Amino acid sequence: MGGILNDINSPDDLKKLEIDQLEELAGEIRSFLIDNVSKTGGHLASNLGVVELTLALHSVFNTPSDKIVWDVGHQSYVHKIITGRKECFATLRQLDGISGFPKVNESVHDCFNTGHSSTSISAALGLAKARDIKKEKHSVIAVIGDGALTGGMAFEALNDAGRSPNNLIVILNDNEMSISKNVGGLSSYLSKIRTEPFYFKVKEDLDIILNKIPAIGKSAAKALGRVKGSVKYMIMPGVFFEELGFKYLGPIDGHDLSELNKVFTRVKTIKGPILLHICTQKGKGYTFAEKSPHLFHGISPFEIETGEVLSSGGPGYSDTFGSELVKIAEKDESVVAITAAMPNGTGLDQFSKRFGERFFDVGIAEQHAVTFAAGLARSGLKPVFAVYSSFLQRAYDQLLHDIALQNLHVVFAVDRAGIVGEDGETHQGLYDLSFLSHIPNFTIMAPCDYDEMRKMLNYAFLEHNGPIAIRYPRGRGQDKLVDGGDIKLGQGAIYKEGKDLTFISIGAMFETSVKAAEQLEKLGISVELINARFVKPLDTKLIVNSVLKTKKLVTLEDNAISGGFGSSVLEMLNQSGLNIKAKLLGFPDQPIIHGSRNELFKKYKLDAESIVVETLKLGMSKK
Repeated sequence: MGGILNDINSPDDLKKLEIDQLEELAGEIRSFLIDNVSKTGGHLASNLGVVELTLALHSVFNTPSDKIVWDVGHQSYVHKIITGRKECFATLRQLDGISGFPKVNESVHDCFNTGHSSTSISAALGLAKARDIKKEKHSVIAVIGDGALTGGMAFEALNDAGRSPNNLIVILNDNEMSISKNVGGLSSYLSKIRTEPFYFKVKEDLDIILNKIPAIGKSAAKALGRVKGSVKYMIMPGVFFEELGFKYLGPIDGHDLSELNKVFTRVKTIKGPILLHICTQKGKGYTFAEKSPHLFHGISPFEIETGEVLSSGGPGYSDTFGSELVKIAEKDESVVAITAAMPNGTGLDQFSKRFGERFFDVGIAEQHAVTFAAGLARSGLKPVFAVYSSFLQRAYDQLLHDIALQNLHVVFAVDRAGIVGEDGETHQGLYDLSFLSHIPNFTIMAPCDYDEMRKMLNYAFLEHNGPIAIRYPRGRGQDKLVDGGDIKLGQGAIYKEGKDLTFISIGAMFETSVKAAEQLEKLGISVELINARFVKPLDTKLIVNSVLKTKKLVTLEDNAISGGFGSSVLEMLNQSGLNIKAKLLGFPDQPIIHGSRNELFKKYKLDAESIVVETLKLGMSKK
């Protein structure tokens, strides 16, 4: 690090710089980002695209007095660098280091925690209304991408904010991308605006001209109003936002610092809600990210010179899911697939290339995706919705109301279940077992290896009827840990018989339970190992017979303990009239911080060694 960036320790330092110095600083920040993210991994392409935008914001506005809400927040790295966190940037997304998302407890310049999309306008409107109630004087800005704007919550907020008299600035960062290429009518509309050679000056001139046309009589006034509206619709960009109640300015080059500074200075003085349309290039300044922004959206450590990811290995759970789904769809033409703007991340890119007419990317709209799947299922198709666990949370009502109560056959491929790792609290998939388990008619499975996943997928499509979820972790697993036979509804499998203690694990925790059991065996403790396979329905007969024999039970899950797999097992045992000494192992009822998966399993006592220690607290005697 050197040059101008070396002297930037707060946003106040930016205000001393001339435009040419800011442009030089932008280049230094891009180099800084590429160098650091190549070591830590993280969201690179989105941050390279907002360098000038962020510099201009902090040059004109005054945080922490002024409030900037970053939608999703994965594009807040530049903001962090210039708000006093560049010295600790090497700890980005590392255990006990700085977060990859805005965190109010990390800096006074972060005014709102974000991590999921489409929330910024709602939060900013709340901040603006609170400001006015308290008679304070500061600006509130929401920075939202065109991908996040496809989320329904963003439109709910636009609808409310547009009729509000409160001063609010919404910056639409239009880079034609979310994680993958944007889709849908809104994307087409923004693309059309983007190609128009109009700027906000055209809009002003047009309004002045139209308002000078004289009106004669009521009928003439009405006719003139229609004419004015028609002219505006024909030649003025952003009419959609204008009709919602926003003053629309743009589109503006998001890499022109001089223009950005002028526009931001101006919008500070405009009353009411404003939507500023800014066009940026995702991945700007790094050739590999410019060519493949979806690959550099969230990337592991990589080689700067080649753009190649440093880690290597075989296919992960997402890849295995995608490959097997293609095989199933080849045999069954009723199988269709849905993603919420994540075909690559969920492994559905394979399906989309093979069966384009049966593949649906609905944008960042999980609620819509679930009810859309319900419509497909009601018509006799077999939809699968592949979605990250933490994003499925946003469609809870649709899962219950539109899927479960109608008992529709929809398959949910719940990816990134359990610990996700470096993205932290907002992305940990630790709650799906809890919120799915109490929904009627739902069946829930979790494979311990790839072979079991393939079997579960075939069961879900070919034998099951009704809503069913298969949840699996991020990253790579084992191809075949066990040979538990075919999948049958509600049947678990005993991996190894024992007499002193019963281990019941679900999904990815099975491999860890095997390692812990081996250590306990060395201490003379005989462990019966059960691979539950099903969270709902549980294999009541298998579990009851085992705990009646051993009299002691440990459940293991990569989910929150509260309302999770272990809780379901205890409820079942209670209903069976059994009172067994038990230990539930899972994640505590608190936000789970960022760090690597291995570090977090160890921190929360869910690695094999910690499980042994916790198990011995049941009163097991070493022999």
